[in-house]
Amino acid sequence: MITGEVKNKIDGIWNTFFSAGITSPLTVLEQMTYLLFIKLLDDSQLKKEANAKMFGVGVKDAVFKTGNWLNPETNKEVPYNDLRWSVFKNFDTTTMLSTVRNDVFVFIQNISTGKDSSYSKFMKGTIFMIPNERTFARIVDGINDLDLNDKDSMGDVYEYILGKMAVSGTNGQFRTPRHIIRMMVEMLKPTLNDRICDPAMGSAGFIVESARYTTEHYHSEILKKEHGEHYRNTMFYGFDTDQTMLRIGAMNMMLHGVENPNIDWRDSLSDDNTDTDLYTKVFANPPFTGSLDYDAVDKSLLTIAKTKKTELLFISLFIRILKLGGRCACIVPDGVLFGGNNAPKAIRQELIENQRLEAVISMPSGVFKPYAGVSTAILIFTKTNAGGTDKVWFYDMKADGLSLDDKRNEIVDNDIPDILARFANLEGETDRTPQEQSFLIPKSEIVENDYDLSINKYKKVDRVAVEYEKPETVLARIKTLQSEIDKAITKYESLI
Repeated sequence: MITGEVKNKIDGIWNTFFSAGITSPLTVLEQMTYLLFIKLLDDSQLKKEANAKMFGVGVKDAVFKTGNWLNPETNKEVPYNDLRWSVFKNFDTTTMLSTVRNDVFVFIQNISTGKDSSYSKFMKGTIFMIPNERTFARIVDGINDLDLNDKDSMGDVYEYILGKMAVSGTNGQFRTPRHIIRMMVEMLKPTLNDRICDPAMGSAGFIVESARYTTEHYHSEILKKEHGEHYRNTMFYGFDTDQTMLRIGAMNMMLHGVENPNIDWRDSLSDDNTDTDLYTKVFANPPFTGSLDYDAVDKSLLTIAKTKKTELLFISLFIRILKLGGRCACIVPDGVLFGGNNAPKAIRQELIENQRLEAVISMPSGVFKPYAGVSTAILIFTKTNAGGTDKVWFYDMKADGLSLDDKRNEIVDNDIPDILARFANLEGETDRTPQEQSFLIPKSEIVENDYDLSINKYKKVDRVAVEYEKPETVLARIKTLQSEIDKAITKYESLI
């Protein structure tokens, strides 16, 4: 768990970037990602070297070899040793900046051996933007001062840095709060038998949280070779069209012990994406405000609903890429729940009639502040291709443990523990009524309401009859009060 002291140190590094004129939070995050990657490479090899020395063997898969490395841009030989964080951090500031800018950055763009290739491929095209040696020295000192001695602590630090990235994407993306991601993952309970995908991954929050959940609940099983290989290489998949997000997501996964995640550049809605019946779990918060041309969309996604809206197209995609029996938890804007035109209704009808819709969790609009004030809900469904929806569980989330304003400070009220407990025991919800915060609605009633999934369509509010006094009684009381006021004024005037 990250401490207040560490947070203050990270804030100090962040402010150093801003003081140097690097004011875009995304750029700051990207530059810090590069530096953390460089440090992680050296930290990893230092541990390998210590173990090798202990057992009297050579270092396997060394990133920094003995001898010199040929810089392909300058055609000059550079000692591998000079490329290591633990070495160049001790150079004078001028030499350190020159070494990192001209040699180390070129080196990480060209790593292509061993497991490091999964991450180095996203380092191609990186641009070193720290402008001067004084700023760079302060940043290096700041990162050293964080004492990142293991992946857990570095992962916590990186999560905090991600939380500072208060920027909204140009195509409607915004960062999903960590506690909402954790709730969704805990509701679907990933196991080592799963193959998990987020086709609009951003910073990889959902697959990182899935990895964390799996390691917490199946720690000893992961130590077995077959499970460990699956966890590191074939369990997690994430796609995005933003190269910066791919770098950030790849780093995020690496810091959480997933050495070779299947993270790639991909337009998930295009015909370049041929994934079908592949995944057992899908978690996503896809872009909401996008609108695509029909020609840019894979035709298979238009069979359920002919639409240009990305939030609807992604639901069609989730259904297609899931295996039979696979489950999805995704965030949608409220308009998907009750939109009156043909496309939203067709999507809802598909989930209810042809798949098994399990839950609709309505979230307050402040959940995504300060990034956006949009009202959203979580849909949970299982792919069956044969129906199976009997009753749908609705929950009216009113609080998530944080204030619903731009500050998002911690508060006592928090419905998330209740959501998790009730979803894990839906049989216990049978006797609850729509007057309560959560309840089950039979499929027949939803069909009668034209497949409307908005919670307000079914939630009932108890109304208590209020008896008011007769107007003449109220008027008489007012006249009595006025008379007393007039007498008081007359008496006060006589004293002047």
